[in-house]
Formats: sequence, structure tokens, C-alpha cells
Amino acid sequence: MKQKSIRYKLSEWMLFLFLGAGALLFLMPLVLTVCDSFMTETEIFYNYGAMLSLKSDTIYTADSVSLKLIPDRVTLQQYANVLITNSEYLLKFWNSVILTIPVTMLQIGIALLASYGFARYEGRVKQIVFLVYIILMLMPYQVTLVPNFLVADALGFAGSRWAVILPGIFSTFPVYLFTRIMKRIPKAYLEAARLDGAGELQIFLHIAVPLCRNVIVSVLLLVFIDCWNMVEQPLLMIDDPQKQPLSIFLAQIRTGDLGIAFAAAVFYMIPSLLLFLYGEEDLVQGMAYAGVKT
Repeated sequence: MKQKSIRYKLSEWMLFLFLGAGALLFLMPLVLTVCDSFMTETEIFYNYGAMLSLKSDTIYTADSVSLKLIPDRVTLQQYANVLITNSEYLLKFWNSVILTIPVTMLQIGIALLASYGFARYEGRVKQIVFLVYIILMLMPYQVTLVPNFLVADALGFAGSRWAVILPGIFSTFPVYLFTRIMKRIPKAYLEAARLDGAGELQIFLHIAVPLCRNVIVSVLLLVFIDCWNMVEQPLLMIDDPQKQPLSIFLAQIRTGDLGIAFAAAVFYMIPSLLLFLYGEEDLVQGMAYAGVKT
């Protein structure tokens, strides 16, 4: 018995060390990005010049990559460039907000309404439509980019933000997830509300939506992060560079502006991190509840 207890504790410690090493490995890019954002351009050039094949006559580039967590000289010049000196970065940041907030909120609202209909009503037509939703959900979004562009061009708003927003609000993943959850709502709750004189809209707002709160927060976080980091859609759909989000700028950063890129990346991560920290508990509970088999 004692031998089993020792083996069990040893396996627990090995699992803890393995998961801890994995967590450090996944967090390392984030930590390096934050630390490097406080370095001078010269130090960044020296540390990463070999990896990026950078050449300079005035700055010596090391033969190997040096990953440093503590800068030799801390500077806020990159943040000053991003937040104060150059207004282009703030403009692109607000472009990201303008694209992400409508897509996220409207996508959640439409998905809740659609999933309530799928969960409440039976019929062959409903089953066929829901099957189409599942098929669309399994398709990568790159497949639908060209059809979306053709439809936007036919409707006359190709090249504008609407070409990104309108296709984005009809995502199939939230509909599928919300439908699974709403089907688990006991019918007795709905029938009791109906007997009390509640209409369909009141049942939806006061019973179905509150019972799905954790899952709604979970999906909201996932949808926000997905929309916040999108690159292909605005790159293809939006013609005007002044209306493109900050994610495109980060994807197209020049090697000579690495210091600014690190600072802009840290600035760009803040909304997602704050939203995640605020809804972390709901995210865990919502995903756990959504993963329970019926």
C-alpha cells in the first residue's frame, strides 16, 4: 500500500513537471515579446539579426540568436512611437475595434436566436438546415473567402468594412454550440413559463439566455479573439490600407522596425488578455458544460 502511494505521488510530480514545462514553453513567446519591447533597436538587432539574416555596417550582429529576458538598457521609445509619435498604429488599433465589436456582438445575438429555434422546434426542414450548418462549420474559412468576395462585389460593398462584418456575423460554430446547450434546458421550465403566460420572446430572454450564461461568455471570448486576430479576411476584402486592422500591420512588419513591432504586439494583446482574465472562470465552466455528452 505504501509502495503504491509512493508511485502515485511520483507520477503526480512527473505529470506536474511535464505540464509545467509545457506551460513555460507556451508562455515563452509572450514573455519574450514583452521583454523585447523594452529593448533598444540596437540590442534587438544584435540579438535577432542572425535569425532574420539582417546585415548592418554600423551594428555588429551576433552569429547566433540570443534570447534575453532582461534588457541591457530599458527604453520606452517603442511605446512612445506606437502610442504618441505615430498615429498610424492607434488608427489601425481602432480599425480592429470597429471590425471586431460588431462581428462579435451580432454573431452572438444571431447565434442565440438561431440556436433557440433549432432547439425548440422539430421538423425535417430544421434537420436539413442544421445539417447544412454543420457542413459549413467543418469547412475552413479560406474556402469561403472567394464566394464571400463575389457576393460582396455583387451587392456593391466590396472593399469596405461591411465585406468583413456581414459574412462574419453569420458564423456557424456558435449556432452549433448554443443549440447543444439549449437542448439540455428542461422542457418543464419552458412549459411552466408558458403556463404563466410568458410569450416566446420572454421565454427566450428570461429563461434560455440566462441558463446559457457561462457558454455565452465562453463563445464570446473565443469569437472575439478569432475576430481580433483575423488577417486574411480584411487583407482580401478591404482595399483602403487606412481601414485595415492592426493585425495586418503586424503580419507585414518590416525587419527594420522590430522594436516597434514588439511594442505594437504587446499593445495589441492587452484587450484579449483583459477579456480572458475577466471571463476565465466562465470560459472553463462553459467549455466543461458544453463538452458533456448528452
